[in-house]
Amino acid sequence: MTIHFQHSQSAHCENGSTANLLRYYGVDINESLAFGIGSGLFFAYLPFIRINHIPVTSFRPMPGMIFKRTAKTLGVKIFQKKFRDKIASMAALDAVLAQNIPVGLQVGVFHLTYFPRPYRFHFNAHNLVVYGKEDGRYLISDPVMETAVSLSYDELMRVRWARGMFEPRGHMYYPVKIPAQIDLPAAVIKGIRRNCREMLSIPLPFFGIRGIRYVAGQMKKWPEKLGEKQASLYLGNFIRMQEEIGTGGGGFRFIYGAFLQEAAKLLSKPRLRELSQDMTGIGDRWREFAAIGGRIIKKRNNDQETYTAMSVILMEIADREQHLFSELKKAVS
Repeated sequence: MTIHFQHSQSAHCENGSTANLLRYYGVDINESLAFGIGSGLFFAYLPFIRINHIPVTSFRPMPGMIFKRTAKTLGVKIFQKKFRDKIASMAALDAVLAQNIPVGLQVGVFHLTYFPRPYRFHFNAHNLVVYGKEDGRYLISDPVMETAVSLSYDELMRVRWARGMFEPRGHMYYPVKIPAQIDLPAAVIKGIRRNCREMLSIPLPFFGIRGIRYVAGQMKKWPEKLGEKQASLYLGNFIRMQEEIGTGGGGFRFIYGAFLQEAAKLLSKPRLRELSQDMTGIGDRWREFAAIGGRIIKKRNNDQETYTAMSVILMEIADREQHLFSELKKAVS
């Protein structure tokens, strides 16, 4: 039971799984287009929701949103389901594979046996595609891996039922109906407009540009308010979400810059190419911020590299992103 499925490596799992699944059905998009059409760029800092006593930070929308948004914007109907029973979830997967349908899954990273041990951590929003089964092993297209891999029945069930935040509960998804014609330029415009709204217009102080400014105001207070050890944990988690979970570095800013390059070609709008360069520059600044933070955590920083200095950088980034998304909104109005 093997489906002729083309595995392509990508920087981020949900973008890659989305693009790989849709390409199987003839929808010609790449990772950056999936990310942009799905309005994948975001920022959220939630001091009232904590994991291991540390506030949640995210540089992307909720897990699964990129696939759902991309499919909906392109007019693709999808099936998705979570389960109450482990055995039932595996039986449902086998039934769909028997119909020669590749299936997207949400899984936990910690027990993925093909991941090198240093890369396994408790993160339950990883995405991959199962495209067949041979000799009792499931054939896996994991977008972050160079080549296709495989898992046994027990191994796959374990990662589909990982415990903790964002529990997958066997979550599976796949397209069920592709429109005869897809208006890719229109989908790109919709994705950009939605991303502009989410970065500029959410009225709460924890999201988008307001969220970046909020955490900048909080960060300079961390050493005195939390103590050196806890402040270091807060900063380390923030940078980890930016550089590791925000795959590609800079909290997805480089991927979004690549998307704007693609959009400039599709829409014949040179202004988007200019804004792509601006976004790449902002991504570079995010990485400089992370590098300084790393030195602070390791106590290798100089006198000018402080939490206050990092707060200033975040305020600068917020100003630059507000200008960029305002200009982007005008460019597709």
